[in-house]
Amino acid sequence: MDTTAQRELARLLASLRREQRSQSGLAPHLVPPDKATAYRIAGMVAEELGWPVMGWKIAAMKEEMQQALRTDSPIYGRVYSLTETPHTVAHATLASPIPEVEYQAKLGRDLPPREKPYTAEEVTDAVASLHPGLELAECRFIHDASFPPLPAILADGAGSGTIVYGPAIDDWRNRDIPGQEATLSSNGRLRRKGTAAAALDHPMIPLTWLANELSRTGVGMKEGQMISTGTLTGMLAPKPGETYVADFGSFGSVTVSIS
Repeated sequence: MDTTAQRELARLLASLRREQRSQSGLAPHLVPPDKATAYRIAGMVAEELGWPVMGWKIAAMKEEMQQALRTDSPIYGRVYSLTETPHTVAHATLASPIPEVEYQAKLGRDLPPREKPYTAEEVTDAVASLHPGLELAECRFIHDASFPPLPAILADGAGSGTIVYGPAIDDWRNRDIPGQEATLSSNGRLRRKGTAAAALDHPMIPLTWLANELSRTGVGMKEGQMISTGTLTGMLAPKPGETYVADFGSFGSVTVSIS
């Protein structure tokens, strides 16, 4: 895939984001051949948009989600939209939305690129706060028979949308983060439940993985960015008129209404 085609895809994906729309399929010459190319194009999308990178999303830390997302490793993407709970959004402005219950980690200092890998202890020390959250993931490609291969999705920020977060969890380093059950309800009906232990072991595990992936590729993370560490509750498609609540028990909750 030459640089002209890469830039063409980046401009297309940036336009789809700006215009809050999605499309069916992708021309074969615009499908990235591999993950490295896809992530490079995702960086071009950021250049085309010129928007601040408010954070990052991580997905598919474990085999079950990797199979669902057609990948053999975790994936990540830039996040440009960040808001506190409660949040209301019109379904018509969303691109194939998926509400996912996730812990959100806010960085208290930069994690810049470097030769030496980051340890989990270093990354944990860099976290200013941990929050209950809901990632409203989006995809600029319609989920139909023409849905393109994974590299096209990675170029689109791995389906990044909006991070919605609640108040910081008090003394989170000394709480049972892995064992706390989190649930996702819509209009009062339980739809999904899960734990960090089952989905990703602990939020600091994917965060450390991302710190080293971004360091390896010369990107790094910045103080103040929020990282959505991976879904605890799988994926589902919302409908207009539904209000979703991500409930983390004593750790707090997050509410997103889709009109």
